[in-house]
Amino acid sequence: MLEGLTPTTILLDEKELNSAQDTLAKNQLPTTRMEAWKYTRVAKLGKTNYTSSEETVVSMDAYRIAADATTFVFVNGHFSEELSSDEIPAGVSISPLSACMEGEIASTNLVLEGEIFNALNTAFLTDGILIDIEAKATVEKPVQIIHVLKGEATLSNFKTIINAGDFSKAGVIQGFFAEDADKAFANVTSEISVGTNAFLTIDKIQYEAENTSHISTEQVSQENDSTFTINTITLNGGLVRNNLNIEVIGENCETNLNGAYLLKGKQHVDNHSVVDHKVPNCNSNELYKGVIDDKGTAVFNGKVFVRPDAQKINAFQSNGNVLMTDDASVNSKPELEIYADDVKCSHGSTTGQLDEEAVFYLRARGLSEKSARKLMVSAFIGDVLDKIENEDVLNFTHGLLKDRFGWDFE
Repeated sequence: MLEGLTPTTILLDEKELNSAQDTLAKNQLPTTRMEAWKYTRVAKLGKTNYTSSEETVVSMDAYRIAADATTFVFVNGHFSEELSSDEIPAGVSISPLSACMEGEIASTNLVLEGEIFNALNTAFLTDGILIDIEAKATVEKPVQIIHVLKGEATLSNFKTIINAGDFSKAGVIQGFFAEDADKAFANVTSEISVGTNAFLTIDKIQYEAENTSHISTEQVSQENDSTFTINTITLNGGLVRNNLNIEVIGENCETNLNGAYLLKGKQHVDNHSVVDHKVPNCNSNELYKGVIDDKGTAVFNGKVFVRPDAQKINAFQSNGNVLMTDDASVNSKPELEIYADDVKCSHGSTTGQLDEEAVFYLRARGLSEKSARKLMVSAFIGDVLDKIENEDVLNFTHGLLKDRFGWDFE
């Protein structure tokens, strides 16, 4: 797996690099005997000899989510200056990590010990992006980061660092795509800091290929009175694993996690989230919905911690799934771990097939069986899509759903 890779030349902290290398030397890839990876097999990743290759993309027409966004493009993790925006909006500074000077990249808040994919990302980092949003800045146009995998057995180790200053407001779009990719692997980490009374929204679209792999880890910290929202839409990718870890370290915070995953073929998508409430007077809302067709498999594991001093917490978690065939499957495990007594917390999980009586009702009113099923599925997943406030992101998602699944939202 590591034979064709070159150690990173990005100016990261030496202790972190040593820790990452030590983790890689002492640990094997996770197996299904580990609880966190019980339903996700990654052994095939260790059997592939990956390389980090530079490729070019001729056109951005298929990948540009928001036309008026400040756009940075990375192909196999390498920065493409010619496809990226020239101008940076006021109130924010943006730079590829490869262009950062010594000391500009802060120490990581990622867990490296025992986390082999985080360690792999750190030790063999291809490139990344640093986004610093100034205090009190309101960034009107979103910052858009487009990732494209291309080539055979290519590995992109990419890191996103976002620092949202106090009283700032901004939106970030991340799009993950594949072009002529075979057995390519995107290993992505994000380190996100949301300052006091800051508002940060991240819209993430995953639309790679059925023979690619994608593992991402987002590590988020929230200060007092901040609002953080992330919408994760997974529409394509052979193996996709999303790790989302949020530490709520300030009071009066709002945390919103929304996700939609739509699978067909033999796709496998695994969403793991942790919201850790460490202080009182905060709210968190989590809504994930999946539609699994053919022989697709999905995993949802959402955990909410409420620490002993975190009184008056409102935490709500919901996961719903629709199985379109008898061969489709899902493993859902929402969890609450509560050590405080003055809280309002709930979690729920539902899995089933479409209501045949409802299908019959729609058919009796002139719809074909195919159209009736599409309408019901669209209504089911629409609860999550309605959470997306950026119209460009929503319209782009609708277009992908039409292309891949034949859904028409017009």
